[in-house]
Parts: sequence; C-alpha cells; structure tokens
Amino acid sequence: MAAFPKRLRRVARHDAQVIGTSVRWLFTSREHHNYTYELTKLSREHLAWFVSITCAVPVATVRGYFAEIDGDAALRGHITAATTASARRGLADKQVRYARRIGWYAIVRAKRPAHVVETGVDKGLGTCVLAAALLRNTAEGAPGRCSSLDINPDAGYLARGAPWCDVVDLIIGDSIASIGALDRKVDIFLHDSDHSAAHERREFEAAEAKLSPAAILLTDNVTATNVLAEHAERTGRRFLAYRETPAGHWFPGDGIGLAW
Repeated sequence: MAAFPKRLRRVARHDAQVIGTSVRWLFTSREHHNYTYELTKLSREHLAWFVSITCAVPVATVRGYFAEIDGDAALRGHITAATTASARRGLADKQVRYARRIGWYAIVRAKRPAHVVETGVDKGLGTCVLAAALLRNTAEGAPGRCSSLDINPDAGYLARGAPWCDVVDLIIGDSIASIGALDRKVDIFLHDSDHSAAHERREFEAAEAKLSPAAILLTDNVTATNVLAEHAERTGRRFLAYRETPAGHWFPGDGIGLAW
C-alpha cells in the first residue's frame, strides 16, 4: 500500500501519453486501417540489424538503403500527388510514412531478386516501395519485377504511375489461384493479404512450388500468428522476426517475419 501512490503515478503518466497520442491521431489523421507512421530511432536500428543478419550484408549497407528510400523525393512526390487525386483521399493521409516497409526496400536491394510476389496491395504504398527498390537494382544491372496480387479491383492506385508501374504486374483475383498461375520462379514472397492464420498458411503452401532455390519468405502477419515460423521449421529453413515500434502513434505496430 505504501508503494501504491508511486505506482499509480507511473501508470497515470503512461496512460496520459497514450490517450494524448490517440486524441491527436483522431483529430489529425484520416486513416481507418493500414496505419502509416515513422519508426523510432531505436526501432530503425534494430530493423537495420535484422536485415543485415537475414540477408548477409553489412549493417552499414542496410543503413545506406534506408537513406535511399528516405531521400527518394520523386517517390514521395508521386505518392502525395496520387493520394490527393484519388477518390479515396478522404481516407488517407498525405504525409508519406513507410514504417517497416523500409525493411522491405532494403531486403529487395540486398537480395536483388528477379521476381518478387506480394499478396495484399490495398493503396499500393508497399508496392511502390518494392518497385523503387527494383528500379534501383535495374539501374545497377540487376533487373526484376513485382507481381502484386489483390482481390479488390480498386487496389494499387498508388502504384499505377510511371516509372514504378513499369516493374509491377498488378493481378486482380484470389491470391491462391493467382499464385498457382504464376509462370515465373519467385525469389521473394511476401504475405500481406488476408491475415487469418488459415489463409496465410495456404499462401505459403501454394507458393512452395513456385520458389527459386534461394528464395526467401516474408510475412506481415508475424505479430499475430506463428504460421511462417512453423512453415520454416517444416521446410528446413531458418526464421527470424522483427517487431516495429511506431513513433508518436497509438498503434502498437506490426513486424516482419523472414524465413530463409
């Protein structure tokens, strides 16, 4: 009982900060799902080490990839303009914030895949990030393309502008059927669609027959399920998970699971 007032003050300070952040977001953000935010400095550094270890590249190189996407003014300008012009502009923020997607960018830059497949596109922010990495790789002599799968015909409006659309094939339809119809080997497979464990498992099982020998598997669902870790164990792969920490946002963040 003697410690109760001190404990109460600590809880109250924490709760006041969370409530303040939540109230600011309610009145300043238009987003209703797929929230965007920056990462804390520490979370960015942990992400750099996560990519360094899983992709076997120096951490300084990964930090350089982060700096590339941060400094890509053309991409930021395009996303802002496409958001403003979209019929869905009332449900999206104009400020460009990539969060863990800078990790996707760095992974593509490090692995230089010929074919990336992502399931789940929504607005196309992640697609643009993947495309930007592929365009950089192409300029350095390692061309690649991205097959982006979504069941919603309106998905991917951010990724329809050049030059990003030049390396993206937007495929509308059921993801399992679309994976089965792929006619090229897959070097990076990213699950970011229906986040139920059953569907995630079906996607990884469907993707197995399409993977190149050194392919890596990613999931955006790692904070909710253990599906990719279990799949990695069954198929003799290694697995690591990263959980992001948003800066100045009420949302606790998502993460990246990677099997290789």
